[in-house]
Amino acid sequence: MFQSIRAIEFYSGIGGLHLALSRSSVGDNATVVRAFDWDQLACAVYTANHGPGIAHRVDITMLNADMLGPLNADLWLLSPACQPYTVLNPNAKGAADPRAQSFLHLMEGILPALAERGAAPTRLLIENVAGFEVSTTRTRVLDVLTKLGFTTDEFLLTPLQLGVPNSRLRYYLLASRASAALITPMHSDRILRHIPGRGMDWDWENACSLAAPETAENKVQPLRDYLDGHDALTAHAVPDRVLTKWGRLFDIVLPSAARTCCFTRGYTQLVERTGSILQENEELDTTVTFDKFLFAQASGDEQAVEILRPLRLRYFSPGELLRLFCFEDVGSVGTFRWPVGISTKTKYRLIGNSVNVLVVTTLIEHLCRRPD
Repeated sequence: MFQSIRAIEFYSGIGGLHLALSRSSVGDNATVVRAFDWDQLACAVYTANHGPGIAHRVDITMLNADMLGPLNADLWLLSPACQPYTVLNPNAKGAADPRAQSFLHLMEGILPALAERGAAPTRLLIENVAGFEVSTTRTRVLDVLTKLGFTTDEFLLTPLQLGVPNSRLRYYLLASRASAALITPMHSDRILRHIPGRGMDWDWENACSLAAPETAENKVQPLRDYLDGHDALTAHAVPDRVLTKWGRLFDIVLPSAARTCCFTRGYTQLVERTGSILQENEELDTTVTFDKFLFAQASGDEQAVEILRPLRLRYFSPGELLRLFCFEDVGSVGTFRWPVGISTKTKYRLIGNSVNVLVVTTLIEHLCRRPD
């Protein structure tokens, strides 16, 4: 049996990293002893799902080794702010961005201080947006980990590789000290595009393409398996004003599709690159219908949007996103708890800021596997 694991979750959000650890093969012997996040609503959702006393609302830059040392954690789970690195932010500044400072404080300040005391974790898992791998923050973090005796593996992965119809491409870093070596050697010379023993390398630059390569192991399930069991069109229909002005820019998918584009915190608030929308009516050709709409619109038809209505276009519901992010199992309804008063807009924001639980679960199992 694997030794008991005590974990700290940083930038804990709604608890995706916690859930991944609990679902992993080491979950029965693992405990998240503390979770930290600045977002008060995220902490409330975390507490509703994982119990009181774990999540603490705190500015991570105010933490220090004296506070973390007594927790005796041997695993750190971290999902720091992605805004300094995302391609969606044209002004991304990497390590110079103020939002990167708390993460650098942990890695360059607290971690070495704990190592001097013999109280540093033996394993770390870091999740961030694709783009982090070319940042100066990554270089600085790898330098620290190397000096402290960690070996590292880096990944660019999408849930599509594990059969989930969502192309949420993310960067992951696994770090392990010699006393907790992985079953496979760590490769610091390149970024892996699959988890050893789980599938093949992925064409990550085209991860949102319509054609998803499949194997018997990673066959991607159709979206219809993730949809609510009731009519969600009324509650989540795309407003006419949005369709009229921006409808041509949407990434539109069908229930039979085997992919969706990455959902972000701006879903339903912004149009481009924030996530796909669903066309419930699979009998109509999307392109032909939009061509008719655009022609009618250009001709001055004030009711042109009526041409789009038979497509039955809608946003994915928060429950459907929870399944695509693997917080809830396919076919389940309401197993994830939302505190009373959390708005739909806030749900989308909190989910969009979170992790894919299945991908992280698989990485934790790889990280915590002991040599034969």
